[in-house]
Order: sequence, then structure tokens, then C-alpha cells
Amino acid sequence: MIKLTVSKRDILKEPEFVERKGLGHPDTLSDLLAEALSRNYSLYTLKNYGAVLHHNFDKTGLLGGKSSVVFGGGRLISPIRVLINGRVSTSFSNKKIPHKEIVDNTVLDFFQKMFPKMVEGKDLKIIYNLSNASSPGRTEEKGSENGFRKYWFEPRSLADIPELKKLVANDTSLGCAYAPLGKLENLVLKIERRLNSTSYKKENPWCGSDIKVMGNRIQDEVSITLCVPQIARFIENKNDYKMNLRKIESFVVKIAKGFFPTSNVSVSLNTRDRFDTHELYLTAIGSSIESGDEGLVGRGNRINGLISNNRPMSMEGVCGKNPVYHVGKLYNLCALNIAQKIYQSTGGYTEVFLVSQSGQNLLRPWKAVVKLENSNFSEKELKAIIVSELDFIPNITKKLLSEKLSLC
Repeated sequence: MIKLTVSKRDILKEPEFVERKGLGHPDTLSDLLAEALSRNYSLYTLKNYGAVLHHNFDKTGLLGGKSSVVFGGGRLISPIRVLINGRVSTSFSNKKIPHKEIVDNTVLDFFQKMFPKMVEGKDLKIIYNLSNASSPGRTEEKGSENGFRKYWFEPRSLADIPELKKLVANDTSLGCAYAPLGKLENLVLKIERRLNSTSYKKENPWCGSDIKVMGNRIQDEVSITLCVPQIARFIENKNDYKMNLRKIESFVVKIAKGFFPTSNVSVSLNTRDRFDTHELYLTAIGSSIESGDEGLVGRGNRINGLISNNRPMSMEGVCGKNPVYHVGKLYNLCALNIAQKIYQSTGGYTEVFLVSQSGQNLLRPWKAVVKLENSNFSEKELKAIIVSELDFIPNITKKLLSEKLSLC
């Protein structure tokens, strides 16, 4: 049984604040790398041992390197440090798993994909902080060898993988989501995605990927502030740099007017620039990760790609969590599916909250709460949608492993 609470949700006509950290932002890089680590490790163990073995890379972090930049050129002079924090199964049936090889290959492939021809192996330093210690529950008491915890990260066989028999929640936690996105949210998403698109980069190779967008709407006033790096080898002087800023501003205003044709729209760019002292957002590779900035999983965009402070959101670091049973990942994704389905059925704004209890049935949460703008929808209809999407959770796992879901 699912205990469902339904309440009416009124959309507040109040100021909106929406942020997106672009693909090259250190926090987004940390999220994307952690998810790549989890996915590659999962696929390896699934192929070689028949199951996704226990792991979590959701504490992965990046520490910025150091760069030397002048007009016309730039290079990394100290490596980007990659902190591999978390836990991982290191053996199966007493045979070692090559987890470090998986990590090394994933890290190098990831950075070369994100920064083609700009980051090499010598520009990366991997620091391992992995453990195979079990969560509380493992004891040395007589009879503990008959349980699962003792062999959580060193399974003797598939019989030591309990989720193959029944999915249970790994934690007591909450997942939440809402639908649909508002106009300002869609605008902020579109700005970053267009500026970081392959087509825009092809026409404007000087544009870096560490693009941050903050959108604000107060009544009919829409304000957008952007930080957009420029890649030094394509910029000969300050005039080039300024011309590119004007180009971006015109591009963003045009996009914004498509969403808010009757509103006053203002755009601010690289507000920390100081031209008299040549303190500019001029970079070697297009990201602040090259020059001391840090990134951590969970500090950036939520699963819909945004940080919307007027909307419900979870503080869980979704990326890098085990895709089979980690509530902090699966309940947020499931809540989003539920919210979108209910919105499609009712046409009204919807919020969904799912709460688990550690060790209990993953597919039947402890609490499910739905907030509706339109209340003309029966509880029976709501429960049918919720149960259907909860039962779909194993397919969310499959989609994650095949890279069919975006998490940030």
C-alpha cells in the first residue's frame, strides 16, 4: 500500500530566480565525471560478473590546476587534480576487479571529450580515496557470515547481491520534482545549451564551455547575467574580446525576446572584467577548472538541469550514485516522471515528493505527496500513475546505463 497525501498548490506570482551551471563549470564537470565513473564501472561488472556491483562515486571532486594565459595563447602549467572519493567493490569471488584501470580510462576519456585537443594525460592528477568498507550493519558476531553486509563490497558470488532478489532502499531520503518548467527556466536552459552547442562552437571556437547563466524575473522585468569564458588562442586583443561580448549579448537578447516579447529584457556579461588591468575571463581551455576553481558532485544543477530556488529541490548529489537502488538518484528521477505524467493528464502545475525508509521496499515508498494546481483529479487516478512509475524504476536503471537520461 502507498499512503498518498494530496494538497492544492497555487503558483505564487512572485519574483523568480533561475540558475544554470554550464557544461564546463567545475561542479557540472564533477557531476558528469561521477556519473561516467558509475556507469562504466556498472557496465564492466554487469558484463563480467552478471550484476552491477556495489559502488558509489558521488563524492567525486575536482581541484583546479593552474594556467598561463595571454592574448593569442594559453596553456595549463599545473595539473587538474581529480579526487576519486567513495566506495567500490574491489573483488568478486576472491578475484580482483581492475577498478583503478576503469577509473583511469574514464577520467582521461572524459576530459579529452570535454576539452578536445586541450587536455592531455599530463594535465591530470588522479588522487584515490576509495574504500571497500561496508556501511553500518557489518559485524563480526557469530552468524554474520550468513548476512549480506559482511560481503557488501567483496561478494563471494551473486548470492551476496541482495537486490537481485528484492530492491530495497539504501537510505532514508527524499526525492522530489515538479512539472512543467516555467518560461524563465526554459529560457535559461536554452541560452546555455545554445551557447554550448556544437553548431555555435563551430562558428565561434573562441567560446569556452564554463558558461554560467543567472535569470531573474520581477513582474515584467527580465534580467540575465552571464559569465562566458573566451579561449585565449582565438583572441588577439581586447577589441576581439569586446566584440565577442557584444555578439553574445545580441544573441542572448534575441533568445530572451522569443520567450518574453513584451517584457523589458536586460543582459549583463562578465561583470568582473577589468579592462584597465587586463583582468578578463580569458582562458586556456574555456573553464575555470584550469585556474584554481573547484567542483564537487551535488553543488550544481538539479536533475532538470537547473537551480530554481522558488521550486522544490533535493540536496542529494544524484550523479555517481549506484543506479540500481540508491534512493537519492532513483526517487528524484521517478518523481520527475510522475510529475510530468500528472501534468500531461491535468494540464496543471504539479509537485511530487517521495520518501523512503532505509532497508524497506524501494518500489513502495514510505510517503508519497502530490501538490496540484488543478485538484480535479481523483486519488485513484493519481495512485495509478504513481504505482506505474514506481514499478518502472528498474527501467530507469537501464536508461542510466545506456546514457538515455540526462542528470545535470
